[in-house]
Amino acid sequence: MSLVSEEFPQVVPYRAEEITIPADVTPERVPTHIVDYSEAEQTDEQLSSEISKANVICIVYAVNNKKSIEKVTSHWIPLINDNTDKDKYRTKPQILQRNRKLLLEQPLYSVHVDLPAFTLYCSAKNLKNISELFYYAQKAVLHPTGPLYCPEEKRMKPTCIKALTRIFKVSDLDNDGILNDNELNFFQRTCFNAPLASQALEDVKNVVRKNVIDGVCDNGLTLKGFLFLHTLFIQRGRHETTWTVLRRFGYDDDLELHQDYLFPLTLKIPPDCTTELNHNAYLFLQSVFDKHDKDRDCALSPEELKDLFDVFPYMPWGPDVNNTVCTNDEGWITYQGYLSQWTLTTYLDVQRCLEYLGYLGYSIISEQESQAAAITVTRDKKIDLQKKQTQRSVFRCNIFGDSGSGKSGFLQAFLGRNLMRQNTVSEEHMSYYAISTAYVYGQEKYLLLHEVFPDFDVLSDTDLACDIVCLVYDASNPHSFEYCARVFKQYFMDTKTPCMMIAAKSDLQETKQLYALTPLEFCRKHKMPPPQAFTCNTADAPCKDIYTKLTTMAMHPHVTQADLKSSTFWLRVSVGATVFAVLGFAMYRVLLKQR
Repeated sequence: MSLVSEEFPQVVPYRAEEITIPADVTPERVPTHIVDYSEAEQTDEQLSSEISKANVICIVYAVNNKKSIEKVTSHWIPLINDNTDKDKYRTKPQILQRNRKLLLEQPLYSVHVDLPAFTLYCSAKNLKNISELFYYAQKAVLHPTGPLYCPEEKRMKPTCIKALTRIFKVSDLDNDGILNDNELNFFQRTCFNAPLASQALEDVKNVVRKNVIDGVCDNGLTLKGFLFLHTLFIQRGRHETTWTVLRRFGYDDDLELHQDYLFPLTLKIPPDCTTELNHNAYLFLQSVFDKHDKDRDCALSPEELKDLFDVFPYMPWGPDVNNTVCTNDEGWITYQGYLSQWTLTTYLDVQRCLEYLGYLGYSIISEQESQAAAITVTRDKKIDLQKKQTQRSVFRCNIFGDSGSGKSGFLQAFLGRNLMRQNTVSEEHMSYYAISTAYVYGQEKYLLLHEVFPDFDVLSDTDLACDIVCLVYDASNPHSFEYCARVFKQYFMDTKTPCMMIAAKSDLQETKQLYALTPLEFCRKHKMPPPQAFTCNTADAPCKDIYTKLTTMAMHPHVTQADLKSSTFWLRVSVGATVFAVLGFAMYRVLLKQR
């Protein structure tokens, strides 16, 4: 903070030494550094340097000196304006300190830019309002009016309305457009660490009722009423109330979500470890889905999905997501597909997941320190191999195969789409990922399929890092198998990553592969399961047994070849998958009906 003063009779030094008010003696618990300036000892160039470093400027002048008053308006304020960054609306506030009397919060506006100035009548001789001067100096910096409110138009600025609208939507836990008493009390505790008494709550709603039509509906606060209350706070000089709310919900001084809020920490993921959502995170995401699935059809229509992401600054899911996860017959993302997409984002880009959870207000609604509490980093895969068990829930299967071998069809079939339905998908909206659930011994697991681009010479570490490899060849193309054999021998033959060979397009006439070994002989030689026949050219949804096998092999890479060949082994897996899939969906529908 800088002090700019007109020349007073020389009863004290022209310029005081720099003073620091410690944090523990100020209401806001923030240290204040006071730098004095005197025209008698310093030039305008020196003042310009001080302005560039100051957060707030106090101009001191004698109330009974006409020349002193004129110089404030004709020289000091223009000089300060010329040295203020006009590209930022959060410009340096000015406080005009007069001598001997107090006039609080009388708005003045400077000549060149909109700089709100507060006028205080003070007396240095009698120490009157000196502490108030520094209190309002701090307040002008910590809780500025500029980003929130336009005094000429007497309304909040669009950026402030946008931020408060997001806060309202996050706090509206049942998405009915109204903050009921429970939601208002949760909001109050979240922001101010104390609930509102019942009478105080009614008093607030009565104020809104008297001033705003439709500000209160069904005894709850509407968005219109919520915005009115904050406008009232600002107009009455209680900017700190609105700023407390904004900062609690992650906003910085420019009313953008703070980077530390969106990205609370950089998770270090060791090699052979992955990132997953934990149980509490899935419960939160389920509540968000239920909140927006208004017709209770276990799917999100385009309008419902748009409403869900209305608290985001952009639409995070593009049309390709509908070809990455399960959808209903209308192409709408189902409950299972919705959770699958969140699982995929967490696995592939955990920082993006943290950002998305931040927009949804995860840390606030779940009462966690940050959305990082939603993430679990799995243990090293080598430890899983040693212990012959894993606690992971997401397994990655990379799909290799030559062009035209049927890889894309294999991915889409995992989502329950036969060839006829796949042919309706636009080429530009195709996805190289597919993710859904599979049941292994009664445990629900996520299987993530990734189609690797068939350029044999440019396979990256990401292309090779997976829990299981799926080698797909076209059983009707005599040249298709050779690519799979080459990929296996060059990249996976000497690894412990389990591999499975898929004979795709098995509905067509099988052709002898032009390779030294038949696919079956190749698999036997390299101790792989025999090639699995597969087709998505079916009347109904394609069979999913093959995906259960892939998930099982990914979960249990130590399983012996004899076990993999055992028909009873796969029978136990398939029966368990069917039973638990049916029971799981039935239980979810029952829960929906009970709400």
